[in-house]
Amino acid sequence: MANEQNMQPAQPTQAEMNELLRVRREKLAELQNAGNDPFMQVKFDRDHFTTDIHEHFDELEGKTVRLAGRMMSKRIMGKASFSDMTDRYGRLQLYIKRDTIGVENYQAYKKLDIGDLIGVEGEVFRTQKGEISVAVTELTLLSKNLIPLPEKWHGLKDTDTRYRQRYVDLIINPEVRDTFEKRSKIVREIRNFMDSRGFMEVETPCLNTIPGGAAARPFITHHNALDIDMYMRIATELHLKRLIVGGMEQVYEIGRIFRNEGMDTRHNPEFTTIELYQAYTDYHGMMDITEDMVVHVCEKVLGTTKVTYQGTELDFSKGWKRVTMAEAVKEYSGLDFMAMSPEEALEAVKARGLEIEKGKDSWGDLMALCYDEYVEHNLIQPTFITDYPVEVSPLAKRKPSDPRLTERFECFVYGRELCNAFSELNDPIDQRGRFERQVELRNMGDDEASMMDEDFLTALEYGMPPTGGMGMGIDRLVMFLTDSASIRDVLLFPTMKPLGAEQQ
Repeated sequence: MANEQNMQPAQPTQAEMNELLRVRREKLAELQNAGNDPFMQVKFDRDHFTTDIHEHFDELEGKTVRLAGRMMSKRIMGKASFSDMTDRYGRLQLYIKRDTIGVENYQAYKKLDIGDLIGVEGEVFRTQKGEISVAVTELTLLSKNLIPLPEKWHGLKDTDTRYRQRYVDLIINPEVRDTFEKRSKIVREIRNFMDSRGFMEVETPCLNTIPGGAAARPFITHHNALDIDMYMRIATELHLKRLIVGGMEQVYEIGRIFRNEGMDTRHNPEFTTIELYQAYTDYHGMMDITEDMVVHVCEKVLGTTKVTYQGTELDFSKGWKRVTMAEAVKEYSGLDFMAMSPEEALEAVKARGLEIEKGKDSWGDLMALCYDEYVEHNLIQPTFITDYPVEVSPLAKRKPSDPRLTERFECFVYGRELCNAFSELNDPIDQRGRFERQVELRNMGDDEASMMDEDFLTALEYGMPPTGGMGMGIDRLVMFLTDSASIRDVLLFPTMKPLGAEQQ
């Protein structure tokens, strides 16, 4: 390996890069002065992609095809040369012969740069070494590359540069393109699944006068015409529930969510979720539909329900484990909250030395604290954690058998939350009390606590049927199904601090 590394060409110095940039602009000026401005090309009719040639070679051998894409290599060999061209689907070798395209055109080809966009017409054949290729008869420069691409040995490996210049990342690293092709298929199959179940896709506002539906810090903006502050949505939940009140019964939305919070490998200030709501079902129905949806997506996109994520095999096949929060806390911490009074729970948690936030020392808050501390990271295979305390579930319906708890679940995979769901709270009186509790927390400094939403309470007073709802992070699902370590690997343009911004 050391010998290989020693053979690798060094990255160009800044002076060398400046020279390369100068030469490419001189080539452009030369073309423009000769009346061959590549930026004036407006259309190229292609009839095949590179994968067509590879997959249907027997049918296409000897036939003329037209292709367009980016030139990724150039190997000059006297009177004949080879280049590799890529398009959105793959890569193909081109054979360019002086006697075929003419001396003038061959000289023009030799002046092309790696990264130039070209259109070619030629005959499909196989070289003596067996490589499927196209013997070019016509070659057209369609657009000029003015900044040299990263050379093939070093590539574009710096993650910060890759995220900032995704356009270069997609050119250089074909596996990145594969990830986003897969993401597109995942979203498409989610829609197919939801539509097949009778759900209707809807759109709700991104700008809200009250942020609601989640515990999160919102982005605040100002509407000049109305002269009011507004909030980018932190969830789609409350508007979708209004539609259930209106009788739409089965709705879902796939859309962007905005939360003004920290960034790490699992969090970006804007991300994509699906939220769905169905009248006349409960959180058990939501568990079933969640499991069925993920299984459907795995089978349609990957062809299997078993995937490897960061070296660990995850099994998404039917039969996900279901366990209550209290049972999970007891299993991993030894604390049996169901057998403890609020006072006993407080003493037990203090004895463990856990930090208790101000205003969050109730029985339910303490159980949720122990869950976060002792349980979450142990949940590797898909697991539904059910029956959350009412204190941490302001929008979920209470369990009839134990009003301290709610009919809520979260699904965890690889120690990470994948989705959140409830039997939705449809009692406007109880909901008002929950909102009042959130307002108290907000007044105590919790800027993630909910505000009072009078219009939503009015909607509930008109009557909302028993309803199940679920929200899933699509980016998280894509991460699992593409073996991506960071959320930035599945976002085409993740949020980045501007270059040159003062370090905080």
